[in-house]
Amino acid sequence: MSRLDSAIRRLQAQRSCLDAAAERLRDVPGVVLELGLGNGRTYDHLRELMPEREIFVFERQIAAHPDCIPDDAHLFLGDLGETLPPAVARFQGAVALVHSDIGTGDGNYNAEIAAFLGGSLGPVLVPGSLVVSDQRIDIAGCEPVAPPADIQQDRYYTLRKA
Repeated sequence: MSRLDSAIRRLQAQRSCLDAAAERLRDVPGVVLELGLGNGRTYDHLRELMPEREIFVFERQIAAHPDCIPDDAHLFLGDLGETLPPAVARFQGAVALVHSDIGTGDGNYNAEIAAFLGGSLGPVLVPGSLVVSDQRIDIAGCEPVAPPADIQQDRYYTLRKA
């Protein structure tokens, strides 16, 4: 499979999983955490899917389209290892959705960040909340959710907090 085909499949999986998450979370209160802004496409999609929710974005360095940059009150700028811990304290028991799209081509880095997220995100999640990610993350008290029917297993991941 070409890298282009792989990228297209990843984006389709991402959209499908986020669309399914928005539907599942219709009656679950809470804010959204977007880990990784990139060029802002997913953030823009989340704004359309969940216009009633506050979306807080974490990004190391802004490189997004100008229309897809959150205001300062909704942006945590800097290294995730430094910005996430205070946010976890701030958002304890207040998050309905975490979307993480921060994987790289470096398998060691991906494993480290997945372990960091797995050990960090549990306290922010409300019952019934979801974590949607490009990487497999294990979080205590969460169980895997089968991907939408149009998504290949292990292409994108969803967890649900019991």
